[in-house]
Amino acid sequence: SNFGCLTIDTFKISVLPSPLITASGDTSLCVPTPVQLNASGGIGYTWAPAANLSASNISNPVATPVVTTQYTVTVVDANNCSATDSVTVSVHQLPNANAGPDASICINNNTTLNASGGVTYLWSPSTGLSNPNINNPTANPVITTTYTVTVTDVNNCVNTDNLVLTVNPLPAINATGGTSVCPNSP
Repeated sequence: SNFGCLTIDTFKISVLPSPLITASGDTSLCVPTPVQLNASGGIGYTWAPAANLSASNISNPVATPVVTTQYTVTVVDANNCSATDSVTVSVHQLPNANAGPDASICINNNTTLNASGGVTYLWSPSTGLSNPNINNPTANPVITTTYTVTVTDVNNCVNTDNLVLTVNPLPAINATGGTSVCPNSP
């Protein structure tokens, strides 16, 4: 202060808190299952990466990633303060369901089916099967049947495959009547 004068000025500093962001938790899905992402706590939302999202600027986009992806959301509130959170979507491939090759049997015979690719199995239709809930049931249908096996893996992902089991009729046998022959004659 040059001449003994003093100037005082005051100003107010407001410290605004960051928005309280809530993003839906990590999740797992099987290809190609979509999953709904959710965030709240603001008025503006930006999701990244934007690939495989229905929209990147809304609070609840639908994600359809083909590989495991970590999505980060930035939320802006009415005070223009921002906060970020992330959600990981783990993607599992479908099991390699294999019902086995098509096969043929004669009527009244049976064969063993042999599926692979999972940890649980469900055959349909169950008609003619010893147990539709195992990978290798004995099949004894009376007509040609297309069997579909639903295979579930350790990630609870599901895939199907089918096989055709052809049932052949028994051959028609036609024997002619008896004939008389003399001894030592052909």
